[in-house]
Amino acid sequence: QVQLVESGGGLVQAGGSLRLSCAASGRFFTAYAMGWFRQAPGKEREFVAAINWSGVKYADSVKGRFIISRDVAKNTAYLQMNSLKPEDTAVYYCAQGRTRDKFDSWGQGTQVTVSS
Repeated sequence: QVQLVESGGGLVQAGGSLRLSCAASGRFFTAYAMGWFRQAPGKEREFVAAINWSGVKYADSVKGRFIISRDVAKNTAYLQMNSLKPEDTAVYYCAQGRTRDKFDSWGQGTQVTVSS
């Protein structure tokens, strides 16, 4: 059974930083891509970043500010978020899947709030 548990969300002022973590279990970690998505109130869930053995990809809105990484020894993915903006406020979800474009397992989400 796949389990993804996010942590690290919270309230931060604009310009600040947060690091989200996603602890994964239930599947061979390195064989799968890890991704981060977010959903703001009244909006659809959107892609933020993804990582697998072949590299990383980012949404244009976060390029240069967010960094996705993973620690295979800890079965954990991270999202380092820098230069945060109020428009980054959302529930952030961790995801796992076969490729960086297809995800089939999701975490419960963690709230990130950026105040102006």
